[in-house]
Amino acid sequence: MRETIIQKATEMFLNLGFKSITMDDLAHEMGISKKTIYSHFKNKTELVEESTMTMCDFITCGIDNIVELKKNPIEELYEIKRFVMVHLKDEKSSPLYQLQKYYPKIHATLKERQYSSMHGCVIENVKRGMQMGIYRDNLNVEFVSRIYFSGVMSIKDNNLFPTKIFNKVELLDYYLEYHLRGIVTPKGRQILNSIINSNQE
Repeated sequence: MRETIIQKATEMFLNLGFKSITMDDLAHEMGISKKTIYSHFKNKTELVEESTMTMCDFITCGIDNIVELKKNPIEELYEIKRFVMVHLKDEKSSPLYQLQKYYPKIHATLKERQYSSMHGCVIENVKRGMQMGIYRDNLNVEFVSRIYFSGVMSIKDNNLFPTKIFNKVELLDYYLEYHLRGIVTPKGRQILNSIINSNQE
């Protein structure tokens, strides 16, 4: 039952936001009593934390599976983007913004976990791209991986990139192209252009 509650709560939080969903809403949606939920979670904050970290682990695991396929590094970044967008959706309610505003401690923990998993992944991606001659060979790998993470975090900031101006899916596409155009070689640019062209068809 605990897992089922986490699963349903995660789905509702992502769709409608962390602040918007109450324990009453969740109980009603699941057709169970609030008492049942409270027998597994002492309060909403604990449920938000469990849901957030469970989703984070799921995304990290999915990204690890993509990385294990050892695809071309440029394709790999687009595969990861597709996977993340499918599971985190493009919601107007900006659940991450609500998480940051109403549950800052949980948001900070999530950011730390995201950084530790993404940092290693991007470093490997950059190194492999350099070895294959599709990324420039004079890159500072640590700088590129950190600036990439910092950019991904920034485009999720609703104050900087409000949803009324930017579609979240397009925003990630813009950022990925922006990042890659700065580090690819002419050989890498050909691969990048073919991916962008096929995505637009």
